[in-house]
Amino acid sequence: MNEEIENNLHREGIVLAQNKKRAMAFFVDEMLLSFLLVIALWDSFENAQTVEELINITNTFVLEYMLMKIVYQAFFIMQYGASLGKILMKIRVIEVNTMQTPNVIVSLNRSIFRVISEMILYLGFLWGLLNPERQTWHDITARTLVVDA
Repeated sequence: MNEEIENNLHREGIVLAQNKKRAMAFFVDEMLLSFLLVIALWDSFENAQTVEELINITNTFVLEYMLMKIVYQAFFIMQYGASLGKILMKIRVIEVNTMQTPNVIVSLNRSIFRVISEMILYLGFLWGLLNPERQTWHDITARTLVVDA
């Protein structure tokens, strides 16, 4: 682990969040956002006759769904230091330099790179499993850590 980060965490009495908690938070957030998408597109889904039509409807709104994910993540991380899934799992996001809740620019950076990481076969998330600081690509670009709340 990076010695500076380790010293800052120890000095502040902060512990990195377990990968299991992060995965559960991710699952909760994805289910919530998927549910909201289904509600928003319910009329279209209801009129679909085949699975292909359902897939086409979903594909039509992919950009809107990505934008929804970016706004959701950026808002909750900036405002509360955690998404609803993270709040439920009692973990939060902090900036490496300040050990505080990320500001709007850091939160937006993190949420954009989170979506990019998802688009590249979730490789950025896999990186977090192998990284000593448990930092995913979006954590590295935003200089954030996910810690116990």
